[in-house]
Amino acid sequence: MNKLNTTLVILTLNELEGMRVIMPQINKDWVDQIIIVDGGSTDGTIEFARKSGYFVHIQRKPGLRNAYMEIYDLIEGDILITFSPDGNSVSEMIPPLIKKMEEGYDMVIVSRYKDGAKSYDDDFITAFGNWFFTNTINLLFGSEYTDAMVMFRAYKKSLIKDLALDKDETYTPEKWFCTNISWEPILSVRAAKRKLRLGEIPGDEPPRIGGERKLQVIRWGGAYFVQFLREIFYWK
Repeated sequence: MNKLNTTLVILTLNELEGMRVIMPQINKDWVDQIIIVDGGSTDGTIEFARKSGYFVHIQRKPGLRNAYMEIYDLIEGDILITFSPDGNSVSEMIPPLIKKMEEGYDMVIVSRYKDGAKSYDDDFITAFGNWFFTNTINLLFGSEYTDAMVMFRAYKKSLIKDLALDKDETYTPEKWFCTNISWEPILSVRAAKRKLRLGEIPGDEPPRIGGERKLQVIRWGGAYFVQFLREIFYWK
């Protein structure tokens, strides 16, 4: 079992209420580096994070994948964990997530639907959407995911370049829907297409704590679905 150098990336946008609850639960010794990436909070999130001793990068361009790319050169870990501090991601799952990666996986997902795990934040629309998109990916690309869409996961930093997640042309469908999409779903797709070693561990998703849900159901759903269909022919 190999010890991995790990960076925890925490995405924030007006998440002060959740940060106050979740951040004290994270043991800084679990990982080698913690980066807070903030989308321009105005509720005190940035000040709270800095006062708590965390490095904060304030992103210049909107969208989650732009946030990731802006800190790409700051990521010291070989392994990247993406985490939401709004209560949806359970901090206690970080050590088992790292332990699973140490078994030699390229990516490990904390699945909300594996082995009895449950999302307590889902409504009918999001539950159906997660089921539909995960099964679409499995059908089109021969994978066996139970949760292909979730943010909370660990993966090798090298996949960002290897799977062309850093290329704007990868996300062309988002322009057609006038939105910005993240790269977790396309990461799931391209990792499956490459036949990488992929794993999942079960982990509940509690209800979010405060803040506002940023989900754009129609725009994101349309962009992701077109992106998946495009992947059949577009990228090898």
